[in-house]
Amino acid sequence: MEEIIVNYHSSIRINNTKIIYVDPYNIKEEVKDADLILITHSHFDHFSEKDILKVKNDKTIIYITKDLYEKSLNLGFEKENVKIVSQNNTYKVDDKITLDTIPAYNINKGFHKKEYDWVGYIININDKIYYISGDTDITPENMKVKCDIAFVPIGGTYTMDCKEAAELVNIINPKIVIPIHYNSIVGTKKDEEKFKKLLNNNIVCKALL
Repeated sequence: MEEIIVNYHSSIRINNTKIIYVDPYNIKEEVKDADLILITHSHFDHFSEKDILKVKNDKTIIYITKDLYEKSLNLGFEKENVKIVSQNNTYKVDDKITLDTIPAYNINKGFHKKEYDWVGYIININDKIYYISGDTDITPENMKVKCDIAFVPIGGTYTMDCKEAAELVNIINPKIVIPIHYNSIVGTKKDEEKFKKLLNNNIVCKALL
């Protein structure tokens, strides 16, 4: 767990083999240490241009959905370092890291539609598997995920609420779950407490916000 920081909202940093940022947002300092940046979708709290610039350097590779290609080039990324992803695909970063993309979308709300081709990521680093769900509800695709560590939104309104998130986590049964997407734009610490209580006893909840 020492390799994981949840900076704010859904902004995650993983330092395992490479330094990976997922949806960097509200980054306090200019660190420019990212090897990889993974973007789930184009909403301002997930694709934040000013925060991407705080972590990117000349060698940073960014994985983005197709609607963000031109914006990524405008941020100074070289074309060869901009990787367009789509749902239900596998991307090999190197001999140690692969990325699988899982559809991330709403079932009963209109904020994130499946046809937008927005994603969550399954990051496999030396057979340690992290699932970052993106902004999503419970879907047929994410109910099939197998992972060691899951990051799931619990704040409701735009995503699953704490009850729905716990239902998903109990289905996929990771070793550890880290709740995200609360205690800022939406959701509160009370949602975190409710979420923890609804989890199966064998699942460890690490609340980092």
